Amino acid sequence: MPGLRIVSYNIHKGRSMSGKDSLYDLRLGLHRLRPDLLFLQEVQGRNEKHVNLDAQHASLAAALQMNAAYGCNAIRDMTDHGNALLSRFPILSFENEDVSDHSLEQRGLLHAVVDIQGHEVHCFVIHLGLFGGSRIRQIEAMAARIRKMVPDNVPLLIAGDFNDWRDELAPLFVQQLGVHEVFATAPRTEGDIPSLRDSVRHLRQVLKGEQPLRLIARSRHADPNQLSMAGAQALKRPPKTFPSKFPMFRLDRIYQRGFAVRQAQVLRGRPWSLLSDHAPLLTELELC
Repeated sequence: MPGLRIVSYNIHKGRSMSGKDSLYDLRLGLHRLRPDLLFLQEVQGRNEKHVNLDAQHASLAAALQMNAAYGCNAIRDMTDHGNALLSRFPILSFENEDVSDHSLEQRGLLHAVVDIQGHEVHCFVIHLGLFGGSRIRQIEAMAARIRKMVPDNVPLLIAGDFNDWRDELAPLFVQQLGVHEVFATAPRTEGDIPSLRDSVRHLRQVLKGEQPLRLIARSRHADPNQLSMAGAQALKRPPKTFPSKFPMFRLDRIYQRGFAVRQAQVLRGRPWSLLSDHAPLLTELELC
């Protein structure tokens, strides 16, 4: 089976960081990626003020010739928004579970079952809360749903905006669900931003004539499953995705179970920095 191209993207309700309508250019950008599955957050299902921003899941699905499932979470007087899954494959079923933790934030968990060439794949699109305690309870709710509804031997994908800038939720995923973040296990990753210390070290080497000048953005091809001196596994961290113009925080994730990861990358620069406040993630997977 050819590799599956998976994209996770917080589209910021179809607007750029400056508030400009970006939905048309967003359609073009996503079309060029040739995704098989799109995990989208902050999707407007209804906008009665600006008709061009209405039913974004449907307009994107039509442009990309994909099937769509939408889960409405936050309802306003003239708008609503939530999560969406777009799929080139048939969507057998879907349900949106309310995982709101308090009245200030409306959060949902979109769970869809997709038929990929005879294999049922369970897909979860999630946008976690801004408070640490809320995120933990929302993760626990998702873990309970997965234990109840997803057999252990069935492929599983979880993607979205985790708002987990300290990377504190990973142990919950790995230990409770047996899933792995795609950048941690990919043989090839692209687009990570080096630390300030690494950048200064490189510039010093360039000035001394010890290295040629190269791009600051890091493209790594090393085996991620290395052992530290203490014998612990040293896995790559998820990339920085927010804000899109100069990412500083690691908010977005793609987790998988039952797949081999061929590659993973974060998409930086134009046009992505002009389309949303988040940078999208792209990974290529193969069913095991």
